[in-house]
Amino acid sequence: MKLHSLYIALFIAVLASCSKETKVTYNTATAERQNISTSITATGTIEPVTKVEVGTQVSGIIDKIYVDYNSEVHKGQVIAELDKTNLLSELASAQSNLSNAKSDLAYQKANYERYKTLYEKGLVSANDYESAKLSYEKAIQTVQVQQQSVQKAQTNLGYATITAPIDGVVLSKEVEEGQTVASAMTTPTLFIIAQDLTNMRVIADIDEADIGGVIEGQRVSFTVDAFPDDTFEGEVTQVRQQATTESNVVTYEVVISAPNNDLKLKPGLTANVTIFTLEKNNVLAVPTKALRFMPNEAITGKDQTIEDCEAASKVWTLEGNTFKAHAVEVGTTNGTLTEILSGIDEGTKVITEFNINEGEEQEEEKASNPFMPKPRNNKNNNKK
Repeated sequence: MKLHSLYIALFIAVLASCSKETKVTYNTATAERQNISTSITATGTIEPVTKVEVGTQVSGIIDKIYVDYNSEVHKGQVIAELDKTNLLSELASAQSNLSNAKSDLAYQKANYERYKTLYEKGLVSANDYESAKLSYEKAIQTVQVQQQSVQKAQTNLGYATITAPIDGVVLSKEVEEGQTVASAMTTPTLFIIAQDLTNMRVIADIDEADIGGVIEGQRVSFTVDAFPDDTFEGEVTQVRQQATTESNVVTYEVVISAPNNDLKLKPGLTANVTIFTLEKNNVLAVPTKALRFMPNEAITGKDQTIEDCEAASKVWTLEGNTFKAHAVEVGTTNGTLTEILSGIDEGTKVITEFNINEGEEQEEEKASNPFMPKPRNNKNNNKK
């Protein structure tokens, strides 16, 4: 019987709550001038705009090094020298061979001219004349070959003196004095020189889902862990077409300018990049959800009316007891705010959403629900 009585009380409480009217309220927002922007984030690496790896085209032992890390160098400045002993020997040998070739050329020339005179007088055979002419022509070619050998030896000797190809700062020194370098297969790197550390760049990896919105000239802000309180500014200067796939993730490299007048940015730092793919400042805008609001008889009061209109985009205002639709032309949106090009004036209050609130009487009935837990009455508990 007690359980049956409880069910009856619960049923009566539900009927009572359903019989009470609910109160509907509306949230509004003012159409006002705002800034609309969208952005994407990525990570990248700080690099110098121009960076040159200085190597050597000849093999040998590093004899002298004239620069160190962070040394400022100028174009043409000698920064290292290889041991030139073998190269000087090769040059001397080539010069000696050239001298011998020139001597033989002088002899073959005189011999040819002599045979030519005798042949014209009919005193020697044509075979002897042709043989002398052939020897003379071979001597000319031998001299030319030896001249090329001398030039090559002189060039290799010049390669033993390493000079800076650009003005800049030495970022890396890969060798020490006394070390042997071999250029048989590849050119060994001796130094890495950055041209201008006040003009850096960020190479950022942008996901394939975001690369469609990135174009040259967009504003970029980025931070580095070395200076967490500083925000650096730049812009997109290049969107590279070559894709990189790693762990089934496709990314594209985007080059971002990074002015570095105070030299805080160092090569190799990781940058946390924000690229602003859309920026519109001081435009009339409303919350996007205002364009999705639609009144209906289920939420309006008995004395409220609805004035609708045929439009692809519209916002609603509550004027007295009338919900009035306003056809608007929309512009750009970032999902939260939408630009309004025409249809309403600045300062117009538009409805964004509605709230259904239970009446005070229903709240009181909920508080008196016998099935809700109640605080203990200490006075009653203390009665004997």
